[in-house]
Amino acid sequence: MAAKKEGASSRREGPSVGKLGPSKATPSRRKKVPVEREYVGIDLHRRRSVIVRMSPDGEQLSTVKIDNDPIALAEAIAPAGPAPHVVVEATYGWYWAADVLETCGAQLHLAHPLGMKGITSNRRVKNDVRDAVLLADLLRLGSLPEAWIAPPATRELRELVRYRTKLVNMRSSLKCQAHAVMAKEGILPTHSDMFGPAGQAALDEMPLGRAYTIRMESLRDLMESYDAQVSMLEKEIHGQLKDHAGYRAIQAIDGVGPVFGAIFVAEIGDVSRFSGPEKLCSWAGLTPKHRESDTTIHRGSITKQGSKLVRWAAIEAVAKRRGGPKLRADFHRIAERRGKPKARVAVARRLLSLVYYGLRDGEIRCLAETS
Repeated sequence: MAAKKEGASSRREGPSVGKLGPSKATPSRRKKVPVEREYVGIDLHRRRSVIVRMSPDGEQLSTVKIDNDPIALAEAIAPAGPAPHVVVEATYGWYWAADVLETCGAQLHLAHPLGMKGITSNRRVKNDVRDAVLLADLLRLGSLPEAWIAPPATRELRELVRYRTKLVNMRSSLKCQAHAVMAKEGILPTHSDMFGPAGQAALDEMPLGRAYTIRMESLRDLMESYDAQVSMLEKEIHGQLKDHAGYRAIQAIDGVGPVFGAIFVAEIGDVSRFSGPEKLCSWAGLTPKHRESDTTIHRGSITKQGSKLVRWAAIEAVAKRRGGPKLRADFHRIAERRGKPKARVAVARRLLSLVYYGLRDGEIRCLAETS
């Protein structure tokens, strides 16, 4: 009996020892579950923002409200784990948030405001939390209307180009005010350009009342200041682009000089994101509207969506020079049938197609062959 008890005890101890063996080997047999990346929607505002984390299954994990600050934003994104998918709408002042998120390793997506407007226009209840949830949900489902995220260097170049354009517009406003002062005194301009050397001499001798003289002198001083700032910006922009092959290539187009060339390079950015010139023209808003339902098709005026500055530069480039012999012939042919305004837009679209090839290839072969 004693032997049986001893054997029984050894048999009872056997399984306990056996449990120790498999328990050590269990982790090696376990399947490694892939880490599911979270989706984060950020409703970005000027002072405060709302951040919503969402699982791949659509479960809302957390909602955080922060005061806008790079450190606070990085801390709010950290619980989402490595390389989360983050979406921010292209709203006022999104640059700093994009830089912080990319530094944190997030896969950043930029929601297109126009596309989001079509989605949110009919919502009965709208607040910051629901906006952030909607952004994350659209990204999770693959239905987010996305915009291109320009790299920091392109954004800085755009800043200079756009600021130069704004200063030129403000300077034009000053010139209009000067002409208004002359009109109040009943004085007609004696030169086509009253602010060139000959026009400036005429303004020096112009008989004006004291109040009008003071205002005219102030306007002329401001114009000189604007001239200096515009020249400084043009020098800086040209210095950054002097080695850009596409910038040099598109200036071979008749009517495209350093100013328009800089606008095209800065605003278009990476031209390879467009599969062809027709996509670029559509992005610039130079293609006609298209409405189709059943057997009814309506094609209207151009959409005027996208970069307003690119659209303006393309039309201005063909306004006088017509883009060269080939485009000039196209302009006159279309103008005879449809009128000059439509011909100008049509030729601007063709000029922008040449810009596409110049930026893509560093040369415009059709112009090189005719020269």
